[in-house]
Amino acid sequence: MYLGQDEIDRRILRQLQRDCDISLDMLSLEIGLSRNACWRRIKHMQEAGFIRKRVALLDAPKLGLGLTVYIQVRAEKHAAGWSAAFARATRSIPEITGVFRMSGDLDYLIRAHVADMAGYDRLYQKMIAEVSMADVSASFVMESIKDTTELPI
Repeated sequence: MYLGQDEIDRRILRQLQRDCDISLDMLSLEIGLSRNACWRRIKHMQEAGFIRKRVALLDAPKLGLGLTVYIQVRAEKHAAGWSAAFARATRSIPEITGVFRMSGDLDYLIRAHVADMAGYDRLYQKMIAEVSMADVSASFVMESIKDTTELPI
């Protein structure tokens, strides 16, 4: 199995995290590999799952989604059926961009992007219509100091 663990692979991954739209010619020049060797390494890292997908990062406020909310959820039940219903419900709501099962007092943390408080209320109403929860509270992002998708490799 291809491990993708040498420094050249890490350099390729760091560059792709910054700009996955870089041309293969420019990437291979920056990395110091031939175009074909660079392409083969990228292909292997994709096949091995190091690169899950390539996407465009959009500007939420410019798209009318200027309010980021983190929603803390305590489960009504700790049962497989409830968890499956919760997962289905949260996956079906497009405003929700991240759902994380947590350790400690909190069961789930949800990240969502909405236009405003009315948008959050609509999201909340959708959630409670789909699955009952013991407790739901929300925190709203006032300032984004650091928000990156780059992993420290």
